[in-house]
Amino acid sequence: MGGLLEFALKFKDSAVLAGPLFTREVLTAPRTTRHFVLRAGYVFALFVLMYTAGQATFGWRPASGVAELSRFGNLLFQMFSSIQLALVLFFAPLFAASRVAQEKDRQTLVLLLMTDLRSFELVIGKLGASLLAVAVLLAVAAPVMTFVYLLGGSSLAQIGWSLGLCAAAGLAAGSWGSMVAFWRDKTFQTLAISVLGLVLFLGVVEGGVALLGASSAAGTWLSYLDPIRGMALILDPLAASSSPAPARLSVWPFVVGMLLLSVVINAVAILRLRIWNPNRTMNEQTRPAEDAAEATAPRNDATTRKSKDRAIWTNPVLWREVCTRAYGRKMIFVKLAYVVLFVFAGMYSQRGVDELVLGMISPLGFAFVGLALVSLLLVNAQGVTAISNERDAKTLELLLVTDLTAREFVFGKLGGVFYNSKELLLLPLGGLVWFTWLGYLSWENLTYVIVGFQVLALFSATLGLHSGLTFENSRTAIANSLGTMFFLFLGVFVCIMLIVEARASFAVQFPSFLVFFLGGSIGLWASLTHRNPSSALTASAFMLPFMTFYCITSFLIGNTLGVCVVLVCVYGFTTLAMLVPATSGFELSLGRPSGDKGT
Repeated sequence: MGGLLEFALKFKDSAVLAGPLFTREVLTAPRTTRHFVLRAGYVFALFVLMYTAGQATFGWRPASGVAELSRFGNLLFQMFSSIQLALVLFFAPLFAASRVAQEKDRQTLVLLLMTDLRSFELVIGKLGASLLAVAVLLAVAAPVMTFVYLLGGSSLAQIGWSLGLCAAAGLAAGSWGSMVAFWRDKTFQTLAISVLGLVLFLGVVEGGVALLGASSAAGTWLSYLDPIRGMALILDPLAASSSPAPARLSVWPFVVGMLLLSVVINAVAILRLRIWNPNRTMNEQTRPAEDAAEATAPRNDATTRKSKDRAIWTNPVLWREVCTRAYGRKMIFVKLAYVVLFVFAGMYSQRGVDELVLGMISPLGFAFVGLALVSLLLVNAQGVTAISNERDAKTLELLLVTDLTAREFVFGKLGGVFYNSKELLLLPLGGLVWFTWLGYLSWENLTYVIVGFQVLALFSATLGLHSGLTFENSRTAIANSLGTMFFLFLGVFVCIMLIVEARASFAVQFPSFLVFFLGGSIGLWASLTHRNPSSALTASAFMLPFMTFYCITSFLIGNTLGVCVVLVCVYGFTTLAMLVPATSGFELSLGRPSGDKGT
């Protein structure tokens, strides 16, 4: 008992060294119910995935021997490690960026800068507080991974390096998201640059390794900045060694590379913190006063006054979203980054046509799917930040006392989302039209893809608005909205991977997937019906995972028309289930009794 108390005191002293922001998070996070639900839910999800994989591999028969049990243990280790790395790379920058962006939206970052906090304490404290949840999940996953070790097929060194690489990659990704949040002022720009920057960084590293040669010294050093390559080495250490001697794991260069990258990123954030933020924030605060003074100043030139007048449309929300800089002055950077990503995807699609990625899809299809997922995530992020920014700026309450109708508000926001993200939606479809013209795709299938992609884009934007209206906390709204998109497609991909690995009849495997789908449906139901329960949303929550799984499996066997019809019906119904209560009155969406106004 004395040793445990001594360890707690030492940990508290080390937490103080990171600053009061991190210390406060360490002391207050265990007091919330969400902290324990998150830990228990993650472990439960891993065991559900383990059960599903076991049923898909063995069915109801026992394992025939130690060799088969070891192969199953290796499958679980590969699956858990890959999923954990994907989760860390996605949620670490999201948590770090959203925490700092919320401080900016609420105008509380200026107050922190006015205190005696050092730049180091502010940057590292915010980063540590945002990554605490990620660190807790990796810690509770360690016993589960050790249980997998007992099945065979993996070593303790592989498990240790897997967790260490995930932690280092999460630190680097979170540092990038935190630095971007301190740099940019608008939440959507922060999230978009964080996601696109991470994807582009991995693409640049892979492209540089391909140009320099993986066997060259420069290519080898550059490959250490790619955590995916490091994880591939952990999962298959024999692939990196051609000698008959026992393989030795040498993953420390990848871990050190991630740590050095995080040090550089945090150093830039610390040095530029007070250069980026006071001037920008003060400019934003003084600009309304300057504009008011300019408006009240006497003018003798009527022509000049007339040139500055702008006619507002019938829908003022749509006018603000389209004709003003509601999402910041540097949106061109986000669009240019997406164009670069589009070029990289086009270059990747020119690989061998006969080569299948993951044994399921051609390089052209994989490039489009990757671009489409990034586009849908960015559209969803723009939808949820369109509401969360209004809430944090205290302007959403003002809209409730105006004569603005609910339909004008919701459709104005949706129109602004699609207008500002038109390049994200048109570029992937434009590339598909070009490849269809070249004969790689039929015009019939192109029609199905365009219709399905538009329905998914509408669903993504509506889900963002729905989450922004449902959750009062901006970070919670962003995490639920983007997390729903991420888990919806990642969970189905995991099921597809199990089918490919098991190589058994789908009819035999389907009962084992029911538990996995039901768990995902319950989580989706809790997110969609958090504030306003609805029978339509409940039905959608339980249909979406099953129907998405059906769409992907039908696509793999070539049933393209059925995929399009099911996708339009299910995702269209879910979109309507979210739109109807929102357009009936956003007082009801905000959890208030709805009166006559706004109906």
